Amino acid sequence: MPNIPRLTNFLPYLMAITSNAVSSRIADEYRLRFGLRIPEWRVMAVLGDGGSMTQREMVQVTVMDKVAINRACKVLEERGLVARSPNQRDGRSHHLELTEEGRELYAQCMPMTYQMYERIFAAIEPHEQEALKALLARIRDGVTAIDAKGGA
Repeated sequence: MPNIPRLTNFLPYLMAITSNAVSSRIADEYRLRFGLRIPEWRVMAVLGDGGSMTQREMVQVTVMDKVAINRACKVLEERGLVARSPNQRDGRSHHLELTEEGRELYAQCMPMTYQMYERIFAAIEPHEQEALKALLARIRDGVTAIDAKGGA
């Protein structure tokens, strides 16, 4: 039987709990101030950063579950922060984009989000942050390569 490492040494577990801790800490701020949960903020952040896109594109960009994306979009639409428009190239899908109110809220959230980011990541030097970004990109590329081969 292979020697199975303890969970505390298992990198995917460590990455997940660290990501959850960072996301939750930042989320507490925008939930209290703006009434946004993590999926809703991620949708707003992606649309604010990248502009209009379909829900399918958003699932690919965020690697979030399509049901979570759909729910977040509905909440944001009901609040008047996101609008849908028909996709001219595809009669079935819709483009999502921030409304004027959504762009204003995004503009208020971003400085607070970056301030919290700076507080959290002050624990590691800028060159270490860059190295971490590069390592995470390599890990993500590895997953993408496995997926391209059909998961084998």
